[in-house]
Amino acid sequence: MDISSMDQLAKKKCKPCEGGVDPCSAAEAQKQLQNLPGWQLSDDEKWIRKQWNVKHFVQGMEFLNRVAEVAEQDGHHPDVHLIGYRKVNIELSTHAIGGLSENDFILAAKIDQVAP
Repeated sequence: MDISSMDQLAKKKCKPCEGGVDPCSAAEAQKQLQNLPGWQLSDDEKWIRKQWNVKHFVQGMEFLNRVAEVAEQDGHHPDVHLIGYRKVNIELSTHAIGGLSENDFILAAKIDQVAP
């Protein structure tokens, strides 16, 4: 996986992944995350996560709806959580390969563009 800036990632489109490729290494993920402020690698190195604090429930739901639109356009779907009506957590992983692919970082960059 080539390491890209946030802007470069946001201009890419997720590619369909049905498995058969290796997930990116922890070292690659850490390097890529340097260009995605606030995103963190899980302890098992299989997903990335970011949390946002929003002003109120409606703002959280509006954000989640924007994330849903972006995710659907790219055909890559995150796990989304609204916690306590003011915290939004988003987790990304490529389930077909049991780890991270470039798609996860592409979607993370696009989510950051629509974040509150």
